[in-house]
Amino acid sequence: HMTVAENLAYPLSVRKMSKADIKERVAEYLALVELSAFGDRRPGQLSGGQRQRVALARAMIFQPTLILMDEPLGALDKNLREQMQFEITRL
Repeated sequence: HMTVAENLAYPLSVRKMSKADIKERVAEYLALVELSAFGDRRPGQLSGGQRQRVALARAMIFQPTLILMDEPLGALDKNLREQMQFEITRL
């Protein structure tokens, strides 16, 4: 029932971040997973790989100390998978 951007913003709003900081961080993580143009879409309007990237961004957006993943990049194409592996390692 939420858009992609609302989905990413939710964990931040629960943690009482300011709206300006939430908006900035959502834009940053949408860009990170290459979905900047998809923030206003609903999950049902996305492909499997796009949904997987939204889930990955949501897991990382509040910058937890540890993230446990079970094949988080399986539905991505080779180039995007390699890029996301680099970004995850960098973070």
